[in-house]
Amino acid sequence: MTMKNGGVNTAGSPQPGTLRVVLYSHDSQGLGHTRRNLALAHALTGSFRRAGRTVSGVLVTGVAAATRFEAPEGWDWVVVPGIVKGMSGYEPRHLTIRQQDVITLRSSLIAAVLNDFHPHLVVVDRHPFGVEHELADGLEQLRRKRPSCRIVLGLREVLDQPSAARREWDALDLDQVERTFDEFWVYGDPAVHDPVHSGEIPGSLAHLVRHTGYLSLGRPVRRRTGTTGVPFVVTMAGGGSDGLGVTLTAARAELPPGVEHLIVTGPQMPKSDRAQVEAAAGAGTSVVGSVRDALAEIQSAAAVVAMGGYNTVCEIMSTTTPALIVPRVHPRREQLIRARGLARHQLLDFCHPDEFTPDTLSTWWQHVAGQEVPRDGVNLDGLATTFEYASELLAQPAGIPPQRADWTRHAAV
Repeated sequence: MTMKNGGVNTAGSPQPGTLRVVLYSHDSQGLGHTRRNLALAHALTGSFRRAGRTVSGVLVTGVAAATRFEAPEGWDWVVVPGIVKGMSGYEPRHLTIRQQDVITLRSSLIAAVLNDFHPHLVVVDRHPFGVEHELADGLEQLRRKRPSCRIVLGLREVLDQPSAARREWDALDLDQVERTFDEFWVYGDPAVHDPVHSGEIPGSLAHLVRHTGYLSLGRPVRRRTGTTGVPFVVTMAGGGSDGLGVTLTAARAELPPGVEHLIVTGPQMPKSDRAQVEAAAGAGTSVVGSVRDALAEIQSAAAVVAMGGYNTVCEIMSTTTPALIVPRVHPRREQLIRARGLARHQLLDFCHPDEFTPDTLSTWWQHVAGQEVPRDGVNLDGLATTFEYASELLAQPAGIPPQRADWTRHAAV
C-alpha cells in the first residue's frame, strides 16, 4: 500500500468538521477510472471549500502510475496491488502469487481504509463491488458501523452494449446492490445517451439513478510550457496500451502547411509500439509518452485526434477544439457507442478504426484545423452537479433513505 502527498493520516482523523471522502477505482487497464475520480476530488474539494467546509479524502487505485497526477490539498493516495486482464480473467499485474491471494490482499487494504478513515461519503467507480467482490465485506461493515455514511455508485454514461452490461448485472445480487448504495450517479446527459433506456442499467435499479451531466466543465488545467507559438494538432491514445493503431496512422498522415504535430502515446504503450510510432513520424511531428496536462494541449491545439475514452471526451467537450474520435471497438463497444452518440449531436466527428487511414486524417485536418466547434445544448456541468447531489445526500439524517421524488430535474439541459 502506497501513501503519498501527506494529506491524510489514516491512523487518526482529520480535524473536526472536515468532510471525509473515499473514492475507489479498480483500474486494471488504463487510467480512466482514476482520472474520473480525480476530477471529482478536485471538484468536491473546491465546491465544499467555497461553501465553508474542508474536505479530506483518499483516492484508492490499482495503478501506481496514477500518483503522478496532482491530488487536491488534503487528499492522499492508496495504491493496492495491481491486476490486469489476462486470457482467462483477471490476474496479478506484478506479484507472483495467486489471483485469489491478490484479491484477498486488496480487499483487506480497502476495508481498512473504509473502517479506519471513517468516511462520510464513498463513491465507487463503475463496478459496484469491485473486482471479484473485493469491496463487498468492506462496504457491508461500513454500512453496519457508520450508517450515516453515504455510498454512491458512479457510472459513466455508456457501460457497454446492453447484452454485455446485462451479463455483468446478472452476476450480482441486485438486492445487495440496492441495500448497499444510496444513489447511482450517471456521468452523462440522457439526451445523448440514457443507459436506463438502453437496458445497460436494470429497470429495477432505475429509481437509484441521477444523471449529473458530463464531467467536463470545471476540470483543473495547467498552463502549457515550452510553447513555440506554431499552430499544432495533437493525437492522443489515452493510457496507450492499445493505442498503436491510432497513433501509427496519425504519424503517417500529411500535415497541413505550417502546422506541427504532437503525438502523445500514453504511459502504458509498450516500448516496441512506441518505437514504431517514432519511426513513422515525419518532420514537424514530436512523439512523447505523456504530457504535463492533456487538457492544456487540447485547448491550445488546432485540432485533436483521440480514442473515445470517457475522460478524454469530457476534456475535449470543455473546449471548442475540433475533434475526431477513433474509438476502441474490442473487447468493449463503449467507446464506439459514445462516439456515435456525440457525433449525432454534432459535438465531434467520428471515424470507425477500420476506416481510419492516413489519407482520411490528412483530409480531415485540412478541413477543420483552426476552426471552433460550439458545444452547447448538452449538459457539461456534471462536476458542479455532483457537489449538489453530495450536499443533498449528506444532509439526510442517518437511517433515512434519500428523497428521490424529483431526481429527473437534472436530466438534461
